[in-house]
Amino acid sequence: MTQRGYSATKDQLQTRLSRIEGQVRGVSKMVDEDRYCIDVLTQISAIRAALDKVALGLLDGHARHCLAGGMGGPEDPEDQADELMGAIGRLMSR
Repeated sequence: MTQRGYSATKDQLQTRLSRIEGQVRGVSKMVDEDRYCIDVLTQISAIRAALDKVALGLLDGHARHCLAGGMGGPEDPEDQADELMGAIGRLMSR
């Protein structure tokens, strides 16, 4: 089985994603209950921040394990930089 940058912390990652999933369900419930708009938006902001933190952790693991460690990423340093910058660009564009 292939090791990924997040393999060592997979359980922690799953726990975080489950918590985020619960937050999303909570926002849905808030909408069902006709909660105040700003309260819903605040929770959405918290979800985005939590997802950003997960994404940055994955990106860190990818850079250190997959790219620097030569575990499945491109071998050419220029291609590695392109891949990394592309991933960062996708994370930043909202």
